Amino acid sequence: MTFLVYLPLLLPGLLALGSVRLAATGRPERVARWLAAVAAMAAAASTASLVLLALTLLDDLPTMEVREHRSNFTLPEPVPGPVALAAAAALVWFACRSVRQHRGRVAAARHLHACGTPHEGILVAAWSRPAAVAVPALAGRAGFVLVTSGLLRLLDPAERAAVLAHERSHLSRRHHHIVAVTAAAAALNPLLRPVTDRVALLVERGADEDAAAEAGDRVLVARAIGTVALATGPRGTGGLGMAASDTVRRVEALLDPPGGTGGGATATAVTVAVSLVAGGAALVDFVGVAATWLSA
Repeated sequence: MTFLVYLPLLLPGLLALGSVRLAATGRPERVARWLAAVAAMAAAASTASLVLLALTLLDDLPTMEVREHRSNFTLPEPVPGPVALAAAAALVWFACRSVRQHRGRVAAARHLHACGTPHEGILVAAWSRPAAVAVPALAGRAGFVLVTSGLLRLLDPAERAAVLAHERSHLSRRHHHIVAVTAAAAALNPLLRPVTDRVALLVERGADEDAAAEAGDRVLVARAIGTVALATGPRGTGGLGMAASDTVRRVEALLDPPGGTGGGATATAVTVAVSLVAGGAALVDFVGVAATWLSA
């Protein structure tokens, strides 16, 4: 097999780099969905390459060795044995990570749904720490917004409305699906982790934009984000936000919306296209090798 089988494993690194400019200048909602889609395709291509590499271990099966001995014909070894073993081990490890991640998300959603019965889509938890989170629908139960009593005491009525609009945006736009897709892609190829981080920030910015549009006041939303951030410290902003650096970016985007047309979309599209083409070529190579094995 040619070097093409390795390209889909490495190109996601370029995708992560190409997403930087796209995330900085594009519309957050559109860019988040675009990056989630290309990350999913890149992860699928890299996983397919790992599968092909692992399948080359088939020539070491006892039945294949017997066929090789009887035919007095040396079967081709498309990739070194250690590489194939490493690919098989990586497949198992990445699959376990993906399953564990999915189970963690489901368990977290179940725990939040068990906290109580929401009223008009809102559940107030008696907790002093300011926090708000959009709880997605689960097993026939509608999604809702969970806010803490600490958050309600911290913010004024207008700021509370902005927070609720932000979290409802997450629910209505199903941002949890976008984040889950990119997280699963990163679980299958760690080079995509930067894309996951950018998508997480982009969906927050998208919800900020929706909240600002509903409130008609971008400064109000920025103030709510900053107030919660100051109250919760450097570790995060209780569902309304994330790390301190991301909080700063969100406030800056609200007060001074970035311009540009989302440059970088072409680069990310080309990267994924090359990954898919390389994966297809690698599949053709493997089919040729497999045909040689079977004809021996």
